[in-house]
Amino acid sequence: MRGKRIGIGARPLADPQAETWIRQGAGINNGKVERYSARLTLDVTPALRTRIKLAAFDRGVTMAEMLREVLERQFPEATS
Repeated sequence: MRGKRIGIGARPLADPQAETWIRQGAGINNGKVERYSARLTLDVTPALRTRIKLAAFDRGVTMAEMLREVLERQFPEATS
């Protein structure tokens, strides 16, 4: 298949207002995006996962929020 080549022009200049708006998205959720940047993987049984999920639903929070709270209580930051 031979046809005309369509050139892609130069990249448009960045819109400072758009860039600011995009960067604000990273601050949504009270800074949780930056605060919770490390991922932890934990293997649990399907039954335990179900119990955790139901408990989180009953409390009106996500599983991640509830488990972060449990971990913070269990492992508080050292005060010196």
